Amino acid sequence: MEVYSVIGVMSGTSLDGLDLVYCSIKAGVSFSFEIHTALTYEYTNEWKHQLANAHTLPLERIKAIDVNYTQILSEFINRFIDEHQITNLDFIASHGHTVLHQPEKKLTYQIGNLPELAKLTGCNVICDFRVQDVELGGQGAPLVPIGDRLLFSEYDACVNLGGFANISYESNGKRLAFDICPVNKVLNRYAELLGQDYDEGGRIAKASVVNSKLLSELNTLQYYSSPGPKSLGIEWLEAEFLPLLDQSGLKSEEIMATCTQHFAHQIAIALQGKKKVLFTGGGSFNSYLMQLITEQSSTELIIPNPEVVNYKEALIFALLGVLRERNEINVLASVTGASHDHSSGEVFLP
Repeated sequence: MEVYSVIGVMSGTSLDGLDLVYCSIKAGVSFSFEIHTALTYEYTNEWKHQLANAHTLPLERIKAIDVNYTQILSEFINRFIDEHQITNLDFIASHGHTVLHQPEKKLTYQIGNLPELAKLTGCNVICDFRVQDVELGGQGAPLVPIGDRLLFSEYDACVNLGGFANISYESNGKRLAFDICPVNKVLNRYAELLGQDYDEGGRIAKASVVNSKLLSELNTLQYYSSPGPKSLGIEWLEAEFLPLLDQSGLKSEEIMATCTQHFAHQIAIALQGKKKVLFTGGGSFNSYLMQLITEQSSTELIIPNPEVVNYKEALIFALLGVLRERNEINVLASVTGASHDHSSGEVFLP
């Protein structure tokens, strides 16, 4: 049994900020973890705007943003190390921030994964976990299921409610996973139009009414009936999902109520046959959404302590780094659709 001291770094599509977790991971025949400290550094409004719109820019402009984002990423990491007086550190494992995700075109681009990150932090860095999988014919996502298998195997499934909702579970000896539907990427958008960062506890949605016509249109989107492996990105959201909302003519509150009902419905479908499921991600704090899921399924929904809820993805990217360091499989073909399981991630030295 070896113990690795790692900082896991994650920036998600909901743009809440940069999640950092300092943890110990015990690796061997079995795996376990201990979170020592974790926090989120919020992005400035300027960076939120840049990250939200980067996918619309030409590649050369994205590459310029990549350089600047790598710089800000290093500043956050160095601040985290200084504030928490971290001296025992084997490496940093960083996801970066997804700007482009078009696996059907063999394209996925996470900014912040440049070799300069190692130089700027003075630490070994393992990062850029998605590109190799796409090159091998996979979706490049989701990557978290290997962590669900190794760290949270006591649950029938694991669901993360972030910008998008995803699920992973074991089936006939294989780990299966897919993105279920959008969540916070949509709800936050309309909450912001009402002057709120997000719909706290789902109160706005709960106080409004569901529009049955829009609900039906959303539930019949082709993605939901497509077989896995499958994943969602901002491109799909803007091409398929948001136009239905914009064309509905509904108030923001009604859109949020309808979407919350829609998300609960799709998540409940994904939970069929699962008895005990772990829920993490910011959407797990949306008590109205969780209530609707409970009403529409027979599954026991388990919400762990807030550190795991908020930082599970950063923790699992730390694990992906450990597996890459050990040259062990960290991406599952059964999940992504790649030609074979593999050990993914670039290793950069200072």
